Amino acid sequence: MGNQKTNIGPGFYLLIIFILVAVFWLGYAFTNVSKNSEKNLSKDIAAKINIAEKAIFQTNFGNFEIKLLKDKAPLTVANFIKLAESGFYDGTLFHRVIKDFMIQGGDPVSMLPDWSLHGTGGPGYTFDDEINDEKIVRGVLAMANGGPNTNGSQFFIVTVGEAPWLDGKHTVFGRVTRGMEVVDKIESVATNANAHPIQDVIVHKIIIE
Repeated sequence: MGNQKTNIGPGFYLLIIFILVAVFWLGYAFTNVSKNSEKNLSKDIAAKINIAEKAIFQTNFGNFEIKLLKDKAPLTVANFIKLAESGFYDGTLFHRVIKDFMIQGGDPVSMLPDWSLHGTGGPGYTFDDEINDEKIVRGVLAMANGGPNTNGSQFFIVTVGEAPWLDGKHTVFGRVTRGMEVVDKIESVATNANAHPIQDVIVHKIIIE
């Protein structure tokens, strides 16, 4: 078969130029929309941080409310609100439950089916402790960590009367004010040898008010 020559007129090049310009414009517009959306979201979250007083946990075991201690741990509360408002916690599990001690959640990895990975996730950054005079006692919401100044997204709620061995090691930033019976119900679930609930305990959403 011989070589075939294709005649390409100026209209073809104009079409290519038009397509390139359109792609560039769409990319530019999408970038601006994304930046503006992020900016507006940041403003909304900043405004919410200023007025927020409580967090409402909506779970498949029922709802409970927590008073946020902004005066005791402002950075920690701001981080928690930012994650909650962005939907970061939606669908996560209380992946670790120890009877007569605490329930732990806040790990995005807990949405994966491999239980062995649960408890290893976070938001992709860490921040410093805000140790205050609040004690680790029943109903307290505190940050889980892997050592000093390694806070991320995971937290725990205390179910035992008091846990003085944890005082000064975890940032307390909230306290259950309503629905402690739901927390106790979660604490009573059956678990495996690694303290992982056999039945999923799902955080559908955390509403900040």
